[in-house]
Amino acid sequence: MRSKEKTRAPEPRVNSVAVLLFVVIAVLGFIAGSALNSTAVSVISVIAALIISSAVKVARQWEKAVILRLGKFKGLAGPGLFLIIPVIDSVSSWVDQRVIANPFNAEQTLTKDTVPVDVDAVLFWMVWDAEKAALEVENYKDAVSWAAQTALRDLIGKTLLSEMLAGRDQIDEELKRVIDQRTEPWGISVQSVEIRDVIIPANLQDAMSREAQAERERKARIILGTAETEIAEKFAEAAKTYESSPVALQLRAMNILYEGLKEKGALVVVPSSVVETMGLGTISGLSAMTQYSPSGAPGTAKSDQ
Repeated sequence: MRSKEKTRAPEPRVNSVAVLLFVVIAVLGFIAGSALNSTAVSVISVIAALIISSAVKVARQWEKAVILRLGKFKGLAGPGLFLIIPVIDSVSSWVDQRVIANPFNAEQTLTKDTVPVDVDAVLFWMVWDAEKAALEVENYKDAVSWAAQTALRDLIGKTLLSEMLAGRDQIDEELKRVIDQRTEPWGISVQSVEIRDVIIPANLQDAMSREAQAERERKARIILGTAETEIAEKFAEAAKTYESSPVALQLRAMNILYEGLKEKGALVVVPSSVVETMGLGTISGLSAMTQYSPSGAPGTAKSDQ
């Protein structure tokens, strides 16, 4: 079983400027209260330190702070130092506007040809409108994750397994278009979608391997048959040329003789015209027949004494 990636908990936010102001104001108040021998001054200084420090906020370079005034949207602030009115204003959320990589998957999802597959993918997205991301959807990060997973399952159900294995680029583009269409009203833009892995059952992998091997053997036999057909056609053309041109046939014979000498180094050749002139074929036939006749007459078998 594959381990699922866990989402990281948000890091605690520490406002060092507010902490510094609180400490400075509180210390000055205690010093003033000690000098005046008044506890009220010390208490008032602590309250003032709390109010002033809570009014100071700092947004990081990649963040936008969503400010609500009495529950209504007031505006965006950041990056950098900004002030709010304590009690009246509040920072509802901090929106990260960097490109975020979000892994997601679809397990045991049936393709169009009813093959169960496990698909892992990565979504790259960013918030281009912090106001919409904060006001239009409750938790935009979870919403993007669920939208991507649902779109992946829908697309797998409409795609054949062969198309999924061969055309990942097209599937990536289609996923990007579908997810971007769903998340655009939330102020979120999809940069890209990349399918990392497509896992199919082991028995199906073996069947596909045998099918691929059979297909390669079929293509090899077709290529061999095509080559033999072309060779036969060339031999037929050469035969017609040799039939109409005896000189060409003699030149071919000389070429064969040269190739034989080059490979073996020594070769005895008897020209056919010499054999015909001397009648060596007839003499060899008569000598073979006389071996079976005591008187030399053909057709009489020689008896053993």
